[in-house]
Amino acid sequence: MRWTIKPKPTQESIDHLSKKLGVDDLVAQLLIQRGITNYEEAKAFFRPELSHLHYPFLMKDMHKAVERIEQAIANDENIMVYGDYDVDGTTSVALMSSYLMETYPNVATYIPDRYMEGYGISFQGIDFAADNDIGLMIALDCGIKAIGQIKYAKEKGIDVIVCDHHRPGEILPDAVAILDPKQKDCKYPYKELCGCGVGFKLIQALGSKQGKTIEDLMLYLDLVATAIAADIVPITGENRVLAYYGLMVINENPRTGIKALIDQTKKRELTITDVVFIVAPRINAAGRMKHGQYAVTLLTENDFEKAKHYASEIELFNTERRSLDKEITEAALVQIQENQEEDRFTSVVYNENWHKGVIGIVASRLTETYYRPTLVFTKSGDKLAASARSVKGFDIYNALEGCSDCLEQFGGHMYAAGLTLLEEQYEAFKNQFEKVVSESIDPELLKPEISVDAKIEMNQITPKLMRILKQFAPFGPGNMTPIFMAEGLKDTGYARGVGEGEKHLKCSLYQTGSNPIGGIGFNLGNKLERVKGIKPFDAVFSLDENEWNGTVTLQLKLRDIR
Repeated sequence: MRWTIKPKPTQESIDHLSKKLGVDDLVAQLLIQRGITNYEEAKAFFRPELSHLHYPFLMKDMHKAVERIEQAIANDENIMVYGDYDVDGTTSVALMSSYLMETYPNVATYIPDRYMEGYGISFQGIDFAADNDIGLMIALDCGIKAIGQIKYAKEKGIDVIVCDHHRPGEILPDAVAILDPKQKDCKYPYKELCGCGVGFKLIQALGSKQGKTIEDLMLYLDLVATAIAADIVPITGENRVLAYYGLMVINENPRTGIKALIDQTKKRELTITDVVFIVAPRINAAGRMKHGQYAVTLLTENDFEKAKHYASEIELFNTERRSLDKEITEAALVQIQENQEEDRFTSVVYNENWHKGVIGIVASRLTETYYRPTLVFTKSGDKLAASARSVKGFDIYNALEGCSDCLEQFGGHMYAAGLTLLEEQYEAFKNQFEKVVSESIDPELLKPEISVDAKIEMNQITPKLMRILKQFAPFGPGNMTPIFMAEGLKDTGYARGVGEGEKHLKCSLYQTGSNPIGGIGFNLGNKLERVKGIKPFDAVFSLDENEWNGTVTLQLKLRDIR
């Protein structure tokens, strides 16, 4: 792995912030690296306030969207809330539909079938709306590229409001309102909202017209925080405020459906990481294995006994998903090895029988193994569908744009995308994708990178430092868990392999003159002999707390050793 140490700010800037905040140099350095350079910025970082959220009407077309919804309610129209089958889409639909239904009954929800309809607004969904006399459709987490579908809806007499956060194309759909902060002419100050975040801004705008304060809407933030965590958007600026208060709701007063999911896991207090690995996969499993509507039903249910039943169904979907994910990942790794493709810049694999619901997870697993831009294809109707994942620093969306002549459609982000193509285009696409990536990627990006915030001495690691670092949370892109590097370490003689096959490393490390601190290195069991050796070594790690028999101790969460 590449260890990249972030540039250290000037001592003058560290001294200035350290004095203003009454913190030591190390904490000041970490804050400056996160763009925090004065007292006001530090206060906003450590004490997020709901009042820090931006005025929703700054978003382009917000007035139009609110007026059209108010008109629909005044005219007793049927409204359909439409969203994708992933976590961002299903939480968005749950948020918008439950908000509207507080005061207005004529609201239906629609999640497209992953296998029959695919991603985004579907013609089948519009037909469903027309058959059910829908006058207004609110599309969340999708729609920004649905030019033909929205034209079709208009021909059917259905108005569409688009709430999206994906990059727009050159041509925008003919919707009555488009809420997407990534539009070039949108003046909204924060550009990194997830789809559910855009939906929240819409209910914030609607609520302000109905005399509701932001505190009245706080109960919806458990959904927004879940979407922020699952969609891996930056946890900076407005997203930090939404995630901070959303986590508070999840831990203190979650909606019935989320409480039913958490109760199954026996977790007490959830962090953003717990939401990513515990709550999000279960919500996602509904759309992957069965249908996304199961997730919406769970997230909008108010009866706890019913919610427990829905949560147990979703738990079964998640168990099935884990089994398929393991099986397909193993088959995909064999395919790469048999085709002797280890020297390529990309991994592209295909099997017509692979389950479409898990190919995104498999693409992530392959990227972890071979660390290069990866696509996993399966058969979808008469076409091939793929999930794409990238490596840090490489824009896979741009690479797909360079292959667009081979594709039927594609969409997504810098690090994750989805696409479809005709089967006869597969080989041509595979070769072109390899060519585009090989000509544009910096080879250094094909080595996994650990970004180190600061070098640290072991005697700097104290309970006080840990207390301050915990206040840096919630962590995520733009505000990752601080990673430290310590040099000249030795083990006390305690080091051993633990876990199945002894694949994890447990040790107790010190520098000359320091007290030892326990360490755990997941999947670092192969470093055991190195740690037990006579020579000192260096390590990169984050700081963690280990609770055992009611006693909490500091520990190093090891990332790599050399």
